[in-house]
Amino acid sequence: MESVANVARPQGRDVPALSGYALTVRDLLALPSLTGADVVAGASGLDQIVRWVNVMEVPDILPWVKPNELLLTTGFPLRHAGGGQAFDPSALAELVDGLADRGVTALGVKTGRYLDELPPGMLDTAEQRGLPLLVLPRTVAFDEVMSEVFTQLVDRQSWALDVADRLHRALTAIVLEGGDLPQIADEFAELFDTAVLICSPDGRVQTTAGEPAHATALADLPLYDPSGRFRTEQVHAGLQNAPGDQPGQIVVARVIAGGTDHGFIVAYGPKGGLGPITVQALERAATVAALAITKQLAVSAVESKFRGDFLRDALTGVAGTVDQVVEHCRQLGWDVVRPLAVVVAQLDEVVEPVGPPPAVAGRTPQDRLTAAWQQVVRVRDRAAPVVGFSHEVVALVPATRETVESVVADLVATVSGDRGGGRRSFSTGISRVVDSVADLPTAYDQARKAVLVGRRMRGASAVAHFDSLGVHRLLSLVSDPDELRTFAAEVLGTLAGDTSESTDLRHTLQVLLDTNCNVAETARALHFHYNTLRYRIGKLESIVGPFTSDADLRLDIALALRVVQMRGL
Repeated sequence: MESVANVARPQGRDVPALSGYALTVRDLLALPSLTGADVVAGASGLDQIVRWVNVMEVPDILPWVKPNELLLTTGFPLRHAGGGQAFDPSALAELVDGLADRGVTALGVKTGRYLDELPPGMLDTAEQRGLPLLVLPRTVAFDEVMSEVFTQLVDRQSWALDVADRLHRALTAIVLEGGDLPQIADEFAELFDTAVLICSPDGRVQTTAGEPAHATALADLPLYDPSGRFRTEQVHAGLQNAPGDQPGQIVVARVIAGGTDHGFIVAYGPKGGLGPITVQALERAATVAALAITKQLAVSAVESKFRGDFLRDALTGVAGTVDQVVEHCRQLGWDVVRPLAVVVAQLDEVVEPVGPPPAVAGRTPQDRLTAAWQQVVRVRDRAAPVVGFSHEVVALVPATRETVESVVADLVATVSGDRGGGRRSFSTGISRVVDSVADLPTAYDQARKAVLVGRRMRGASAVAHFDSLGVHRLLSLVSDPDELRTFAAEVLGTLAGDTSESTDLRHTLQVLLDTNCNVAETARALHFHYNTLRYRIGKLESIVGPFTSDADLRLDIALALRVVQMRGL
């Protein structure tokens, strides 16, 4: 049987479909040695997979059985099930229940010599648990059954390994002929009748494939955060059941090349039926996907440098005339003849963990942040420029003055996800909306100031619009930080220190300024006694001067407090 993938390929690259590569109880009934066997109960389990076959010689067989095993018995051990000398029909029902709990696939019984018929309780339990009970012909020889079953298992495994190898060659040919991740995913999805997903190490989905029903079932699994990130931290490499009460199985393989972790390839079979061969084949597909990603990264590196160099020139005003910039952008597939806001995203600093590096390294956090912004922005507008520099990502986002903050907030939320999968936090700055590429240098400067001041004011993951910076925008224009520190120290004196007492007094001073030095209102806001606040005011005035009666001094103090807050003094 052969299956033709959705990707055109030359003759000779044929891959047979793998439907039916697993050996089921229904398949066993077609073997010559089992001709005439009757299914007397548990017919609902005829499609269960058989991987082993064994003979039941003792009644206390439960500790030694294996999942997916076919058990054969003459009926003699069944007469002594329960451990007593007399025949106990209820013990047979308990035995069937125990076999089902341990994953036994089917039980074949040869009646006549030791057991004339199977008791009703045993049949009822088998029917309820979906464990097929087979009554074997009296003339059947167990060695013949075992020989034929093992032959079938070996033949099917050899055939499946051959198919996996041919799949590897077919996928490699797809890549060498210019195919990419979508074609790889399509090929695997059609061959194994699954939904396939390929994602980055942090779970950003790069492509999906499979029949619409399978793809919908995969999308409905509780493995996605609201932004669409696939929660890679909730799965592991290999075969596993679908999470929660969802039906089916999942196979996961890591996409690794040259010691670099490029992500995961995931196959989901809503009906189950996946097995070791699926795992091996998916690992082959992951190897080929790594080849495709490596090729894509090599090409992207050259293109990104060219695009990045040009956009940097445009943002610094040295790319040429307005018409030249617009034309060059058009050739790159960028539309800049519309209202745009410059958005700058920079990774927040983190303390690197102490210890040996991981066995498999991923792309740098800066590379992953760039890829994330490019993917998210291009889903919404493919003509919007997004490039990554050495320490920041710059995007020209189409928006109006009324919508720019909500548009960027949506982009940031999608890029950030739920912070799982090793995602690093980043801060974002937004410029004013400009109507001409001639204003891009000014907007770029605004966005960089916004991300710098926003992080200093609000900490990591800050999102700041240039127009919302207020007085901090003016303070950020002072290029010499030492001048700001000197000003704050001269105005605040010892209050500019970083001791707990200085921090506490600065907070009291800030609340006093916020309430226009209203003592009663400040006392209520700080939960202080009126006299306690009076004492603190006297202490503050002994340090900074008579700020309650000097308006100019209050202005200086307000600015100094902003400097301390912004610069982290």
